[in-house]
Amino acid sequence: MGGRAMVTVHDVAARSGVSIATVSRTLREPHRVSDDTRDRVLAAVDELGYRPNRAASSLRRGRTGVVALVVPDIENPYFASMTKGAQVVCRERGYGLVVVDTTERADVEDEEVRALRSQIDGLILASSRLTDDRLAEVAESTTCVLINRDLGARAPATPTVTIDEDAAARQAIEHLYGLGHRRVTYVGGPARSWSQARRAHGIATAAARCEGLELVALADGVPTSDGGRAVAAEVLATGATGVIAYNDFVALGLLAQWTEAGVRVPDQVSLVGFDDTYITGLVTPPLTSVGADLRELGDAAVGLLIDRIDGAESAPESIHRSVHPTLAVRSSTAAPRG
Repeated sequence: MGGRAMVTVHDVAARSGVSIATVSRTLREPHRVSDDTRDRVLAAVDELGYRPNRAASSLRRGRTGVVALVVPDIENPYFASMTKGAQVVCRERGYGLVVVDTTERADVEDEEVRALRSQIDGLILASSRLTDDRLAEVAESTTCVLINRDLGARAPATPTVTIDEDAAARQAIEHLYGLGHRRVTYVGGPARSWSQARRAHGIATAAARCEGLELVALADGVPTSDGGRAVAAEVLATGATGVIAYNDFVALGLLAQWTEAGVRVPDQVSLVGFDDTYITGLVTPPLTSVGADLRELGDAAVGLLIDRIDGAESAPESIHRSVHPTLAVRSSTAAPRG
């Protein structure tokens, strides 16, 4: 028979000068081997074109070799970037990734989670829309990791990846305050959103620390550009010179509506988005926004999930990751006129 013989784990071990067990560990748990070993094994994998046989190794371990990432809205660039990060780590560690979009509906999410359970080794729920009670049930009965949710004492053993919302809110408020803004409006997100509760609290706390700063908070907005458009006039009516939007989409809606009405940003009002997604650079003026590295969120969640699937022992404090945000200052913010 012609053609190339199939490259096996034995070939990789021989090429890199380590044992078969070390090759397996490097591919499954790269953080558990030295940098030197990892580099040698991965170089051999690349040179030989080795592809782990996912199906065979899964059968041996009594697993599917697949994990699922459940997101509320795949069209939102926030979740698209997160998915990219998750995909890269899954590939590196020999797992397939299934991505499920729940269209922002808790009932759809619930159905999907029930349906997926038997077909996957583990589950990542990003910004879950489930109630705390239902989410606690899922956490108890499924190998899972939560992104942007934390059930605290109700599920202390369930790994979580969250953004430090207090730090993000503080950076947004201090940026506007430092420019000289003394009346700021926060355009909030959906009342049921876990991130909204933490974000609103962080903004109120940060504003209270700034002497002479008046904060107006609008609650229960729709987290889309249409949601931003819908409240654009109401936001201006608050008399704020600085505005912080629940996310970049809401900020884009505000910006579009104001531009059409002849309101100039940042001349008449400064605008800050949240999440710092790639859309911040696609508008005029480019949007100042605060956010974390979204790929890092997906990356960290997959790492925690696969450790859990593989039964790796983790210290309790290491399973709760908080990702630090940064403020990217662009042209949508400036000192208030007059």
